[in-house]
Amino acid sequence: MLPGSIQISGETLSGAEIRDICESLRENSVRLLSLRGCQLSERDFGHVCRGVAELRSNFPFYLHSLHGSPLTDAGLALLNPALSIHPSLVALDLGDCMLGDEGINLICGLLPPDGAKSGLKELTLSANPGITSKGWGRLAIAVAHSSQLRVLNLDYNPLGDQVAGMLAVAVASSRTLEVLDLEGTGLTNQSAQTLLDMVENYPTALRTLILAENNISPELQQQISDLLSEGEEEEETEAHEVTAREKNPWICQNNSSSQMVLMTSGLGDSLLAETEM
Repeated sequence: MLPGSIQISGETLSGAEIRDICESLRENSVRLLSLRGCQLSERDFGHVCRGVAELRSNFPFYLHSLHGSPLTDAGLALLNPALSIHPSLVALDLGDCMLGDEGINLICGLLPPDGAKSGLKELTLSANPGITSKGWGRLAIAVAHSSQLRVLNLDYNPLGDQVAGMLAVAVASSRTLEVLDLEGTGLTNQSAQTLLDMVENYPTALRTLILAENNISPELQQQISDLLSEGEEEEETEAHEVTAREKNPWICQNNSSSQMVLMTSGLGDSLLAETEM
């Protein structure tokens, strides 16, 4: 177990164990809380919720405690006040938690629009088939206006082509989303073509798009992958150019003309050299 982490999987937790967890939360000594697939009473779950609410650390906090638990919308409603006021919650895993559209409404509150407080950077909603297209549409709108989200995992949900189209619009609007996992979500070539058009024609932050286990041709998947790779290479080239300019501030190249300006540190001295393109 890493320092500052509590990671337990597939166990029935006693009252004493819950008290120990809550005490660690109150002491601000927890950075990662993971109780994956564990069983605990509703009362003890309430204690954990209050413990998260009392955690006031400014360090990033990762909550993976709920994956695979029958949380439901009602359980998330109990936890939501604690999540909403936490100052530094950066990752939340609600995969396979039997959520529905009401749960999505609560989650959208953790994705504040541009200019608001900081919000989640990583969100996992894998395998929640109870969420309808209406709920996914609400999430897509929140993602489009989220100023922080970088990773979104929606794998193994029955999304279909309609929801994929809404997500494509969200990705095109987002300035931060880098990873989108759509593995096993019932997509076809129609979705892939929409996503291809988005990647090809609109500059986005997206670098990884997972489309495995869908009814999508290998050719379309490869085209999308190639375009995303090209985007990464262009960013690396730009980063190298910026680094070079920072190391040698006396050289400033203007690519839009045939001139190179060489500036010296003398008082108003400059040398302009004409070059051939």
